[in-house]
Amino acid sequence: MPDFKGQKAIITGATRGIGKALAISFLEAGATVIGTFAGNDEAAEIFKSENSRFSDRFYLYKFDVADHSAVADFYKEVEEKFDTIDILVNNAGIRRDKVLAMMPPEDWNKVVDVNLTGTYNMSKHAVLLMMKQKYGRIIHITSPMAHLGFAGQSNYAASKAGQIGIMHSLSKEVAKRKITVNCVSPGFIETGLLDGLSDEQLSEYRKQIPLKRFGKPDEVASAVLFLAGRDASYITGSVLEVDGGL
Repeated sequence: MPDFKGQKAIITGATRGIGKALAISFLEAGATVIGTFAGNDEAAEIFKSENSRFSDRFYLYKFDVADHSAVADFYKEVEEKFDTIDILVNNAGIRRDKVLAMMPPEDWNKVVDVNLTGTYNMSKHAVLLMMKQKYGRIIHITSPMAHLGFAGQSNYAASKAGQIGIMHSLSKEVAKRKITVNCVSPGFIETGLLDGLSDEQLSEYRKQIPLKRFGKPDEVASAVLFLAGRDASYITGSVLEVDGGL
């Protein structure tokens, strides 16, 4: 396992699914983890209680990553407490599936706001802190839907494609400061994002995966920790697919 002792990692959407696996993996690797969540207080309390052994370097903050003012307030507190950060993982994401012709504007806006604008908000402030030490790792959790575009997911696909676009531009803007920006693109992973899909849909999606199974959150976490490590210093502007061969 990589050694992240002394490093500070911000993980959005850190209390469930892939975010939970990320938080635990970074904590076990020695990092101080600053996790965020948007609304499920019960899940946050359970997660914090289950990982009380890391209480001296595990912090949780509740706010909406789509709210620029809330993000600015969060980073002000982070800077006062930690001075700088080393790693940002933009993991927070939602889905509101519906065919485009029947999609309400609020469903389009909410998915784009959280998934894409949230990535902009969090990355903007992270870069300013990372520039102070001329080092950093920014990783967006995107999706194969960015290029596969399943029916009923135009808002989700657009938001995930947008994350890749941000990565390509931002990686060039900050490279001279020794800050890398990459994406990890998980396919079908056994998390709450699969909730709401029928057994028939799940079976059909599983058939499309060459490895014939859904992935596990820990498998995504391994890819993220690799890109967040110092050994990945020559990798930037790249998308690492963790999708079973989709």
